[in-house]
Amino acid sequence: MKKEEFFSAHDPKIIPLLQNAVIGIAGAGGLGSNIAVTLTRAGIGKLVVADFDKIEPSNLNRQQFYQDQIGMPKVIALLENLKKISPFTTYQIHDIKLNLDNILLIYKDVDIMVEAFDKAEMKEMLIETWLTNFPEKPIIAASGLAGWGKNELLHTRKSDNLYICGDEETNLQSGISPMAPRVGIVANMQANLVLELLLSAL
Repeated sequence: MKKEEFFSAHDPKIIPLLQNAVIGIAGAGGLGSNIAVTLTRAGIGKLVVADFDKIEPSNLNRQQFYQDQIGMPKVIALLENLKKISPFTTYQIHDIKLNLDNILLIYKDVDIMVEAFDKAEMKEMLIETWLTNFPEKPIIAASGLAGWGKNELLHTRKSDNLYICGDEETNLQSGISPMAPRVGIVANMQANLVLELLLSAL
């Protein structure tokens, strides 16, 4: 496949902006894997993705993985899948648990950071670390995406360079599971906001 074929449906003036962009994704599960697939299809130039989890059968209800990848590290399987979609994105993956120190090393060169964690304490740690060390760079987080329906509650809230997508209410708990439609909607809200920020100068 030629590059001009892959980008043939794009407005030519946005292609350099997309191809020159470097986007960080923290997490490769329900949110992260969907965000990575969407941004790859959009034509982002480089994705930097970190996660330490392995794929479990229960992940397949909402994450961009397949049965024959069960047991694989998520970032390794995600890289395999993304390469099947597009050779025009560079992928930098890290099979590692993120912490206060390695976040700064792994994501120091990204233009926009996307938070895609399940656990509230990890979300809080990433957001605080990012806003403290890179206050001039946007971070797009997610909050409230479990269950189904209630599309009317989903929104994006902005506070300086922090953006939060979701309903900001629905927490993961017994009887309210994360499911593909709502997880996918919020992931694509995050990915869509990445494009909006990158292309805002047009």
